[in-house]
Amino acid sequence: MRNCFAPQLVGVIFLVLLAMETVIAQNSRFIIRQFLPEEKNMYVDLWADAEVALYLPKRTQEETRQIFKAALQDYTAGEVLGKWGIFNAADNDFIGMCLLRYFNESGPVEIGYALHKKYWGKGIATAMAKALISYAFDKTNTQEIVAVTSLENVGSQYVLEKAGLRRQENINRFGAEAAFFKLNKADLY
Repeated sequence: MRNCFAPQLVGVIFLVLLAMETVIAQNSRFIIRQFLPEEKNMYVDLWADAEVALYLPKRTQEETRQIFKAALQDYTAGEVLGKWGIFNAADNDFIGMCLLRYFNESGPVEIGYALHKKYWGKGIATAMAKALISYAFDKTNTQEIVAVTSLENVGSQYVLEKAGLRRQENINRFGAEAAFFKLNKADLY
């Protein structure tokens, strides 16, 4: 008798392996993973919340859609850095987004994020930042992680310090003075 389940099993194994490639980090509280194309509206809606977007660059919905589309293209191209969704591990609720990108041509990697308000103050941002720091040092040759916040965004500044970044001298970014944070890989080991 022929095993009629073998093709289905191979398909399931392939899907599991594919899914593993899209996960950047996970713990008992959240999963950081690549966005799926059908999650575009969820991503766009995050930026529509004025409190979530208060300290972030202002963009139109169309610009936000294009940023989402570019993130999907980066996945296809196999980019190590990018934008990812953060999802509740218990119920897959959309917590927010996070990113790693090159800060400038000299190579430091920048961390960024935005969370839905209902997830503020729960330690998720700090745990997410620590996971991204580990991922960046593991997957790239960078020797430092940096982050920038508006001077008024004290909550994010606190998160970055709890994640191990240290406040540096303020910088000018996009025409405004901003708080600048840095973590050197050598400080961890």
